[in-house]
Amino acid sequence: MAFLVAPAPVTLTGELVELRPLARSHVDGLTDAVQEGDLWKTAWYTSVPAPDGVAAEVERRMGLIDKGEMVPFTAFDAAGRVLGLTSYYDIVADVPRLHIGYTWNRPSAHGTGTNAESKLLLLRHAFESLGAFRIGLTTQWVNFQSRAAIERLGAKQDGVMRAMSRYRNGALRDSVEYSIIEPEWPAVRANLEARLAKRR
Repeated sequence: MAFLVAPAPVTLTGELVELRPLARSHVDGLTDAVQEGDLWKTAWYTSVPAPDGVAAEVERRMGLIDKGEMVPFTAFDAAGRVLGLTSYYDIVADVPRLHIGYTWNRPSAHGTGTNAESKLLLLRHAFESLGAFRIGLTTQWVNFQSRAAIERLGAKQDGVMRAMSRYRNGALRDSVEYSIIEPEWPAVRANLEARLAKRR
């Protein structure tokens, strides 16, 4: 088996959020987003870069596009304000599967429905356009907010991987792995659509 269409940069548009292919022109907006509430300090256990590291992070993610290892997106709200980043990564064609992650959003976007709609757009594109069979979502054991959000999607927990890597401060990191497979997608989609309908 393989993807119906190889994962590649594309714009995904919803009512609350638009996911655009990551571009260098997004650096200023992303820098503003991480500065809101000192996000890179308060979310020390995430992939949020410091303001002076945003440009390097954009270059890193864009470099992975050419290798076929990542498809990164910048999230914009309906007013055109940059909210944050997300990506497809760990792309394996012969399953076919991929992960959604390396996601962060400015604090004022939390609880607005933009993250839920982003996940709906990404999951729908992966399952219905790319033909993915499995979508993985990984987060840190200590990131209870992210774990709760993933579980609200309807993803199943596959396991806890202990001492998988290190945080920026050197502490060992335990990761929690979740997944959604294609037969589960209709129920996950209905759940997300119902959640978003309540916001309209």
